[in-house]
Amino acid sequence: MPVLSAITLYPIKSCAGLSLQQATLTSLGVMSEQIYDREWMVVDNKGMCLTQREHPRMALIKPALKGTTLEVQAPGMLRLEIPLGLPDPATAPTLATQLWDDTVLAYDCDALTAEWFTQAVGVPCRLVRFHANAERPVSTKWTNGVQASTMFSDGYPILVVGAASLEDLNQKLVSAGRDALPMNRFRPNLVIDGIEAFEEDYAESYQIGDALLKPVKPCPRCPMPSIDQATGEFGPDPMDIMQSYRAKPEVEGALCFGMNAILIAGEDQRVRVGQEIEVALAF
Repeated sequence: MPVLSAITLYPIKSCAGLSLQQATLTSLGVMSEQIYDREWMVVDNKGMCLTQREHPRMALIKPALKGTTLEVQAPGMLRLEIPLGLPDPATAPTLATQLWDDTVLAYDCDALTAEWFTQAVGVPCRLVRFHANAERPVSTKWTNGVQASTMFSDGYPILVVGAASLEDLNQKLVSAGRDALPMNRFRPNLVIDGIEAFEEDYAESYQIGDALLKPVKPCPRCPMPSIDQATGEFGPDPMDIMQSYRAKPEVEGALCFGMNAILIAGEDQRVRVGQEIEVALAF
């Protein structure tokens, strides 16, 4: 029987994730302690999104939930504590941010937080938080018209990967004389064990308790899987190995790993590692 083998929440886009034993599934993504996946984002002073693609040191920025604050650490720096309570939408400073083709209203951080992230990333930047009045719809091209929203994820609220898919890739890497990769290189929210390699590509739905997830789009991969999440440095890129068997014609030949998903039913369903999953295939 397929089981949920890992849950990861990424409070700050492109920074380190939080491994969880249980979490809440919402239409906006994984949530824990009222903190949503990719609720925060690092931007330059013009509001443009910054990611590990250009700034691999962001992998070393590690958040942790500490009571009423989000505690953030980076090598050689003092800890930063960010209040978890939402700012007052009527008075809090805001910033129009740019994430790919979307302009998204966000709460702007204070000067101390901006300076901390500037030192941690190595370029002038600041931290923003998804605004309470903002909405970022996903592309309905892939959802068959089903309406869904996300925060600062690349495009969809939940990323699902099968554990066997990474095992398959690692077998090919090792056979080529390369090191195996950990799952954190691919930054999924949910990992499913007990299904065949890349079976997630062909799933119609995942039933986890009362939550019903629908995979909608293969996840095209950029160079980020080549970044060692423990060192923040580029290493060997697995894309050449993936080129031989992971190109997807439905996404213009992009190399894909994992499936983007949306929540169809079961808003606020609590899920846990080890929980059984019913996987319905699309054929």
